[in-house]
Amino acid sequence: MKPWQFFLIFMRIGVSTFGGGYAMLPILQHELIDKRGWLQEDELTEAYALAQCEPGLICVNTAVLLIRPRFGLLPAVVASFGVVLPSVLILILIAAVLYRYANLPLVQNAFAGIRVAVAAIVVHSAWRLLKNGVHDFASGLLYAAAFL
Repeated sequence: MKPWQFFLIFMRIGVSTFGGGYAMLPILQHELIDKRGWLQEDELTEAYALAQCEPGLICVNTAVLLIRPRFGLLPAVVASFGVVLPSVLILILIAAVLYRYANLPLVQNAFAGIRVAVAAIVVHSAWRLLKNGVHDFASGLLYAAAFL
């Protein structure tokens, strides 16, 4: 694959990941496992867990951990840029709009709705992590401690 293709794949992931790292898990699964078959679900879960332990953005760490071993450094860097660019552009746009219209009820209600959707995505991701990552009592205790 060409580097720009990695950019486009991860830009799609970045565009649809409004709400942070946990919100990107279902989209990563769809794009990288279901659609392309690049990895297994346990590999995604493991890479995501490692990405949280590293300093920096979870989305960038995840992109590097998933792409670099299979395709090399340049595609990993390009994928990282692709996953971050939509968030940067969206934040600039939101900041410009909110600066002017933050007090309008329509804007406040829209963000309240977004918060509910993001919460549902995070709960779904936590359930998938529980289902795929807890195999014994010790890992169940560790999951419960991390959740609390």
